[in-house]
Amino acid sequence: MFALLQSSGWSDLELKLERNIFAKIRQKRTVLSNLRQEFIEFALKTGVLMFGEYTTKAGRQSPYFFNAGLFNAGASLGQLARFYARTLTAAEQKSGVQYDMLFGPAYKGITLASATAVAVAQLPPGEGGRDLPFAYNRKEAKNHGEGGTLVGAKLKGKVVIVDDVISAGTSVRESVEIIRAAGATPAAVLIALDRMERGGTAEQISALSAVQEVTRDYGLPVISIASLNDVMEYLSSTGDRTVSRYAPAIAVYRERYGTVAVNTGG
Repeated sequence: MFALLQSSGWSDLELKLERNIFAKIRQKRTVLSNLRQEFIEFALKTGVLMFGEYTTKAGRQSPYFFNAGLFNAGASLGQLARFYARTLTAAEQKSGVQYDMLFGPAYKGITLASATAVAVAQLPPGEGGRDLPFAYNRKEAKNHGEGGTLVGAKLKGKVVIVDDVISAGTSVRESVEIIRAAGATPAAVLIALDRMERGGTAEQISALSAVQEVTRDYGLPVISIASLNDVMEYLSSTGDRTVSRYAPAIAVYRERYGTVAVNTGG
């Protein structure tokens, strides 16, 4: 593989980085689960996962971008919901995560939680299928009709928070406060991609990622459909040069800003 990459114009530095970063992954790796591989391929096909040069909100120059807002059609949202559902039920079966309902923080979480509830209901009972209640919040309180900031089922029991990613942890903190205020118990956070990236800015880098901070501060497991390590493993094994050529840049980015995984499902 490396001889092929060298003949394709990769520099010695790029090849060295490629060898080093993926050697570390292979030392600990298991075979990439079908679910995670399917999700990465799906995200690439829909343009949700992109490679190139992007500036993050923190001012970092990133070689990849994950935009869950592009799951914006019925078919892609339905497929995404099935990934969420399969990841959640796998976490229940393999890790003992228990839950009674879902909660979607405004705004992206509203669609994600409701679609995931539909997908879980469509699973066979033997695969964790059930009729899960769900709820979500409004950003502003409604002063007519039923009023308040909550919509959907009454918050009770053990509640899984459903979102796309965790950036600063703000929506998780607000969700935890809402759930506890209602007398329910936050049980876990379910996201699409764990970016495995420490917080801070381009120059001031925190010790932990936002995902790790959620686990530390609230004692909640964070379950992701896939992680950046899964993306890197996919790039190391795919024969598609149009995406595998970004592996060295992601390796450099991961080396500078990355951290270890906390919890992933599937």
